[in-house]
Amino acid sequence: MDKGRLEAFSDGVIAIIITIMVLEMKAPHGTDLAALYPMLSVFLSYVLSFVYLGIYWNNHHHMLHVTERVSGGILWANLHLLFWLSLIPFVTGWMGENHFAPVPTAIYGVVLFMAAIAFWILQRIIISKHGQDSLLAVAIGKDYKGKLSPALYLIAIPSAFLHQWIAGAIYVLVALLWLVPDKRIERVLSDSRK
Repeated sequence: MDKGRLEAFSDGVIAIIITIMVLEMKAPHGTDLAALYPMLSVFLSYVLSFVYLGIYWNNHHHMLHVTERVSGGILWANLHLLFWLSLIPFVTGWMGENHFAPVPTAIYGVVLFMAAIAFWILQRIIISKHGQDSLLAVAIGKDYKGKLSPALYLIAIPSAFLHQWIAGAIYVLVALLWLVPDKRIERVLSDSRK
């Protein structure tokens, strides 16, 4: 099957998720800068989630760029990933509105953990379809960041009950790990064209 529809659908869903997140942010009733202060946690949770969605969109785009064909398994694995990403606006709003309270902050981590697992499953299914010598398999290699991220989420989730800012710092750390441009797929593509 052609991958074009999968890419277009995924891009559309991620765009809608981002739109929902920004529409959930309500303007303050005051007209001075002090009116923004109570919204600080809402804004910070939005920024963090926007960065995460951008990271997923970017990595998803690169992954599909080296995917030649899709199967039913790949379609379902992609829907599984989109399911977890679609929960990000809910947990973002819950965490932000409650000023990073322990339960919403932990549940935010659960959603991030499940999205990471879903992305890993999608990668594995694509690799199984294309083979261990495929461009994606070669580019991913040992995938240290892909293994470290879920482990850090598993540390952050219970940390939210000790002090929610520890969990928040871990979520930011994982985002920073992925925010640095990952050139693995681009490098493999460039090497394959030589």
